[in-house]
Formats: sequence, C-alpha cells, structure tokens
Amino acid sequence: MNVLVIGSGGREHALLSCLSRSPMLERLFVAPGREAMSDLATLVDVNVDNFVEVVQLCKQEKIDLIVVGPEQPLINGLADALSDEGIFVFGPSKAASRLEASKGFTKELCSRYHIPTARYGYFMDINAAKQYVKRSKLPLVVKADGPAKGKGVVVCRTHDEAYDALESMLVHGKFGKAGDAVVIEEFLEGKELSFLTLIDGTNPVVLGAVQDYKTLYDGNKGPNTGGMGSYSSPNIMTPEMEHLIVQKIVYPTIKAMYNMGIRYRGLLFAGIMIRKNEPYLLEYNVRFGDPETQAILPRLDSDLLRLMSLTAKGRLGSEVVELNRKSVVCVVAASKGYPDKCETGSVINGLDAVAKCPNVQVFHAGTKRVGNDWVADGGRVLNVVASADDLDAAKHQVYAALDLLDWPGGMYRYDIGS
Repeated sequence: MNVLVIGSGGREHALLSCLSRSPMLERLFVAPGREAMSDLATLVDVNVDNFVEVVQLCKQEKIDLIVVGPEQPLINGLADALSDEGIFVFGPSKAASRLEASKGFTKELCSRYHIPTARYGYFMDINAAKQYVKRSKLPLVVKADGPAKGKGVVVCRTHDEAYDALESMLVHGKFGKAGDAVVIEEFLEGKELSFLTLIDGTNPVVLGAVQDYKTLYDGNKGPNTGGMGSYSSPNIMTPEMEHLIVQKIVYPTIKAMYNMGIRYRGLLFAGIMIRKNEPYLLEYNVRFGDPETQAILPRLDSDLLRLMSLTAKGRLGSEVVELNRKSVVCVVAASKGYPDKCETGSVINGLDAVAKCPNVQVFHAGTKRVGNDWVADGGRVLNVVASADDLDAAKHQVYAALDLLDWPGGMYRYDIGS
C-alpha cells in the first residue's frame, strides 16, 4: 500500500515509525513533515489546507490510504473531499468531527444519550456565563467551545479566576473563534485517562489507554499546554473499567452518530475521568492525541497499517489489538517560553548521544536543520520515549537520555510517569 500521513509533529513522527514496520507498506509519504522524518518517508511540499492539491497528490502518487494526524483538516472536511474522490481515509468526516470541533455539541449529545459527564452550562453571552458561575459550586472548569491546541481549558478555584477566564475568551478573544462560546462545568476529581478506540462506523476496537500530563510544570502546576508528557503500561486500567467505558461511553456515542446519519471512521480519543470506579467523559478528540500516540504505539504488536486500512474501509469486525507488556514513558522537551511566546532558533546538541541509548526513541515535533545543527522551531520540540519492563525502569531510562541533551533553550517536566 502507498500511504500518506498528514501532519508535521511528534505524533506524526511516531505514526510514521510504526507504519514503516508494516509488511503491507510499499511507499510512505508525509505532508508537510519535517527533515527528521525523511529517513522514514518522502516529504511532500503540499498545502494540506488546499483539498484540491491533496487530492491531486493522492492521484499522482497512487495513494491507497491517507492518515490524518491533526484535528483541523478533519474539522475543515478533508476526509469528505478525499472520500468523494474514492480515496480511503483514516479519519472521520466533517460532521463526525463536531465531537471535537464543539464541546457544546458533545455535551448535548451526552445529555441526549445518557453518557456520564460533568454537569455543565453552555454560553455565548458573558453576563449569562458570569451568573452561572456566581451560583455554581467551586472549583469550576471553563473551556473554549472549539479546539485550542489543548490550551483552552482553565481550572478556576475562585469566582474571580472564572470571571477572568470568561473575559479572556468571550470578550478579548484569546482563542479566536474557538472561544466565541464556552462550556462551564463542574470540576471532577479522580484518575484521568486517555482512552483510544478504533471505530469503523459500527464496530469499536479498543487500542489502549494512556495517562497524559497537560500542565507546564511538575506537580500539575502552571498553565495548560498541548501536553508535556505521557505514559502507558499494562496495568494502567483494569479490564472491568475498559468494559465500562466501552459500554457507557463509546457504544452510546457510536449509536448517537449513527442516529444522526453519521458513520464515524477513525480513531476516537476519549478523555476520561474515573471517579469512585465510574467513568465520566471529559471531552472527545477525533484523532490520535499528542503526546499520547508516542506512548501507546511502542506497545503495539499488531500491524497498525492493517488496522487503519480495515477501519477506513468499514471492515474492522471483531479484530483484537495486541499490546506488549512493556511500559512506555514519553517526555516532551519544549522551548522556554512555551506555551506563550517561545524562544526559537536555539541549537540542540546531544541528540546523537540520546539516539544511542538502548530502548529510547526520539520523535521530532518542532525542529529544523540549519547547516549541521538541529534547532528549535516551535513550542513543543522533541519527544523522548523509553520502553522498559516496568514503569520505574522506563522513567529512569527516559530521564537518563534527557540528561544527555545539551539544550539551554529547552525545558521539560521531571515527574512524567509519576
């Protein structure tokens, strides 16, 4: 099969690494990709927001399957444009992508289909939103309705913090159109997990679960980010909890989509809070998470390309995903200043030494090549990933590898996997 991956981050680098091992693969392309991915795939200079260009590329290179990494092309309707041309896509339609495009849409769906989630209010008017805050129990969570690269969620422990969050989104436009409306919901405490399921329109096949770390600093402090690290291990979730999540959350969502005339095909990423042994849906993403992908794929013994192809063609049936018994820890190294204004252009030394570490992989999320140097070219720059027989060993290995980096312009958390 000829495969095209859309995207240029650490998630896409991890996807390329996993897809490249498939015996079904003939040629692998990535658009736009990064220089660090060129040993795995052919980099294609195409505007992924121009659907005509993407379709032309697929026909020119005889692409059999497109894998869409980031959410925005899906929300914009890329999967629809490709499907209309008879090209198979791993990624849902524009209609199905509303699950991520609008938190209000997902909350309404939860209400209609009795999917457990936090109590909430949906607002476009600042005064009505403030009144809701005033009569609600603290703490509260204020969320931009649309996607904001993981940064549109604010946990508010005082009324003033909630008012400030509402002002920044609804009045000052901090997140642009994504913040034209907000969801205000009760704060749920418990164990948070990312639950990944392949769906072929009717059949769900569980891929696995990951724990991610959203805030910038150790101890879950600081502002929310796109994700500063993740881990996956065999005992991250019990089989009983997996069953509960599928029965109470995933199946009702598939039914809801079906009743709306929508066949969901792709990866459904559910943010789950486990509270008193009951799962609650926090939010949906309609694609692989970043950096969750980097922690789950090293555990995958099944052929990812085969699973994706069956998903795109609606033929998953009763496939079973095989995961190994390894524990995997992924640590994100970011430019100083992230998630606000970042210091880009700083030289990153030590990558050759990191690459020689046993059971360690490096995925490039925001780098570019300048002469003989790798330099930072974004907020989240590197994903350093280690696999081991247990979680403590994986943590030791990943931080030992990170110690070899010589990058004064970078920073990372020291508690990933804890």
